[in-house]
Amino acid sequence: MNSVAGIAIKQGKVFIARRKPGGDLGEKWEFPGGKVEEGEGDADALRREYREEFGVTVETGPLLAGSEFTHHERKFLLNAYRIFFTDYDFTMTEHSEWRWAALKEIEALDFAGSDRQLLPALQVYLETESGINH
Repeated sequence: MNSVAGIAIKQGKVFIARRKPGGDLGEKWEFPGGKVEEGEGDADALRREYREEFGVTVETGPLLAGSEFTHHERKFLLNAYRIFFTDYDFTMTEHSEWRWAALKEIEALDFAGSDRQLLPALQVYLETESGINH
C-alpha cells in the first residue's frame, strides 16, 4: 500500500503539523499526507489530503524521498513530494498545530517514525536546492 507526504519549504524550513490526540499517531509531529486510495495517483492523494486536513489547495512538485515502513503488519511505501501552498488560511481537522521547522529542530520532536526516515534525503535536497522557497 502506498502513502504520500507533502514537503513544503519556506526559507530553509519545512512545514510540519502535530496530530490531534488519539490513534496510533496521536500528538506526533509529521509531514502531512496520507494513504493513496484505489484509482488515485500520488499527486491527487496529496491534493485530497491537504484539502481534507487543512482546507487548502496545494500544487505538487517532484518526488523528494521515499521510505518503507510496516504498520499493523502491513507494508507501506511512503513517497514524499515537494508541495507548494496556494494560501495559508488553514482549517485544521486532524492536527492541533503547525509550524515551519528546521530539520535539526525536527530531530528533537516526537516525530512519526516513517516520516523521520525521510530526513536524510530531505537534508540533501535542502543543501542542493537552497533558494527554492514558496
